[in-house]
Amino acid sequence: MRSSTRIRLIEPTDAGPIAAHRVRDFEAFRPREPDQPASFFTPEGQAERIDRLPAGYRAGTVWPGVVLADDLVIEQVTVGGILPQPHLRRGSVGYWIASVAQNQGHAGRAVGLVLRVMTDELGLHRAEASANLENLPSQRVLRRNGFSPCGVAHSSIFLDGSWRDALLWERVLGD
Repeated sequence: MRSSTRIRLIEPTDAGPIAAHRVRDFEAFRPREPDQPASFFTPEGQAERIDRLPAGYRAGTVWPGVVLADDLVIEQVTVGGILPQPHLRRGSVGYWIASVAQNQGHAGRAVGLVLRVMTDELGLHRAEASANLENLPSQRVLRRNGFSPCGVAHSSIFLDGSWRDALLWERVLGD
């Protein structure tokens, strides 16, 4: 039986489950994410990070969410870099999924749900995303959700000891 997938705004009580996923999946995420201080992997560190997010949400620059499978936090999904001005109306989608919930369709469904939030709640016109060139599963999620590759950001992020390229993706919402 397929478990349900839903998204909601992140809450302070999500700090513990997120920290547990990050500790367990440290090695899996290391090649794909920037170095973090040790406190990032603790419930207290996650609580501090989560406490900073409502200000961005109130300012309209970020939509910080979590993904739930059968009411358990398994992932984060965020719309960041929101430019709500009428002549721009765009945001950048970012997400990760815990290893225990991978390959079950949650990431794809979560991205589809956040695209609805971007259109219906945030009133955005354009969605953008980036994925490491080596991260083929993430690229498949984006392609399945109507994103198209639109370029390469050379030497755009410092990961695992070196500068890496990222594949840039775009989708016009409402199409």
